[in-house]
Amino acid sequence: MISIAIANQKGGVGKTTTAINLATALAATGHRTLLIDLDPQGNASTGLGLNQRDRERSSYDLLIGDGALEDVVAHSIVPGLDIVPATQDLSGAEIELIDIDQRTHRLANAIAAAPRHRWHVCLIDCPPSLGLLTVNAMVAVQSVLVPLQCEFFALEGLSQLLQTVDRIRGRFNPALSILGVALTMYDRRNRLTDQVADDVRACLGDLVFRTVIPRNVRLSEAPSHGVPALIYDMRCAGSEAYMALARELIDRLPKQEEVAA
Repeated sequence: MISIAIANQKGGVGKTTTAINLATALAATGHRTLLIDLDPQGNASTGLGLNQRDRERSSYDLLIGDGALEDVVAHSIVPGLDIVPATQDLSGAEIELIDIDQRTHRLANAIAAAPRHRWHVCLIDCPPSLGLLTVNAMVAVQSVLVPLQCEFFALEGLSQLLQTVDRIRGRFNPALSILGVALTMYDRRNRLTDQVADDVRACLGDLVFRTVIPRNVRLSEAPSHGVPALIYDMRCAGSEAYMALARELIDRLPKQEEVAA
């Protein structure tokens, strides 16, 4: 199973929107997809139609309890897309993990014990921090996808995130890599947006996806209806951008893990 963490310690960059819509697009193209909501806010769970009362077990059980991955999975409203929901219990998980053995590998162990061929791709929606929840995600995955808002302060956060990836690679997960950087909340009317995009591309080159995600009101509206934007309005500019981004993402997936025809 291909595993990808969607991470950025800065909040409000479109991380959860990216996780939801990429997972939806992957499922729509025939990839059996699992989305693990590791953010205590649980926005990815809400955005896929799971009410709080329907979240009997959650990602908290994987990290703190003894829940197996297949026992905490719920079906989403998207065919072919399963989700491990998040609850507010995750808010205290950072503290509880401190006293647990292998605290940085709890999620990795849970994913490793899962049925091998049940899912093709696993996406993990990380919280907006670089604490133990995000560390668990980075230890558990093969690569990281970074949503990056097109604004000046985002560049400083990117540098910090890349340093964290290097530390995780050095201490826990030598195979960890950056799958790509996705530019989000792009506004063509703002010259600074173009400057930030140019600076990121000059620095990271082909690591930056060609597709940029524009600011789009339909992307903002979709979560309140409990559906991904790709279902809420598949013809809006935001949905079309995420479908293009998904195509780029699929091209970057390891060839040996491709879905069999």
